[in-house]
This record gives sequence, structure tokens and C-alpha cells, in this order.
Amino acid sequence: MLYIWNIEKIITHTLQEHKLAINFQSNNDLPAPMSYNVSTNTIAFNYLQINGYMSKVKIRESKEDFVRIILYHEIGYYLTFQKHRHDLRTLMYGEDAEIAELKEIIETNAWEYGRKLVPEHLLHAYDRVREENQQLIKGL
Repeated sequence: MLYIWNIEKIITHTLQEHKLAINFQSNNDLPAPMSYNVSTNTIAFNYLQINGYMSKVKIRESKEDFVRIILYHEIGYYLTFQKHRHDLRTLMYGEDAEIAELKEIIETNAWEYGRKLVPEHLLHAYDRVREENQQLIKGL
């Protein structure tokens, strides 16, 4: 099991390594392992959710590298919002089809932009987590 301080070290090191000015915080009420908030430029993480997610997604990487992989995905959200000015009012006021389309675009971009930062030796695992995440979302 990884604890809050372990995850904080991984996040700190990764953000420093890539010279990214992103805030982060632990949030034990977060219903997901990690989440990026564009309004506050903050990555929140729930260490219990992270540990539970590791048990659902089976990859042959260390727990620390697993955290790096999901962190790169969250950094992908940051990069997405840096490169594209999505009209986020669509998420609040748009029709269901518009909301779904924008969410899909943002999610795809987050995986793609995050992948650009992943070290070579973790690329296969990153792609595997992406595949398994999609299956978990679909309920397979």
C-alpha cells in the first residue's frame, strides 16, 4: 500500500522533473484516484482510491510507477487546457450530445498529451492502463 507521503513524493518529483507549476493536494473524499481541476490548477488524489485502482488494473510495474502513470494522465488534462481553450460552459449548459462530445475530446487529448511525457520504459504500461481504464468505465 502506498501512503499519502509516498504519493506526494512521486508527484513532487514528477512535476519538478518536467518543470510544471501545478498544485496538488490529498483529498480523501475524492471518488477517483486522481483528478485535475482547471479552475485551481490542482491535481487532487485519494490514496485509498489509488490503492484500490491498482488492484483493478493489472500491470507489471511497481506501485510507484503505477502512480506515475495515472499522474501523467492527469498532467495530460493540464496540457490539454493549456493548448486548447475549450468552452467549459458547454459542460454546464450544453445538450447531452454536446457534453458527451466535449468530454470525449478532453479525455482523448489528456491521454495523448500525457503520453508525450511518459518515459520510454513505461509507454507500454501507460497504454495498457488506458485500455483497462476504458473497459472499467464501460463496465466490462
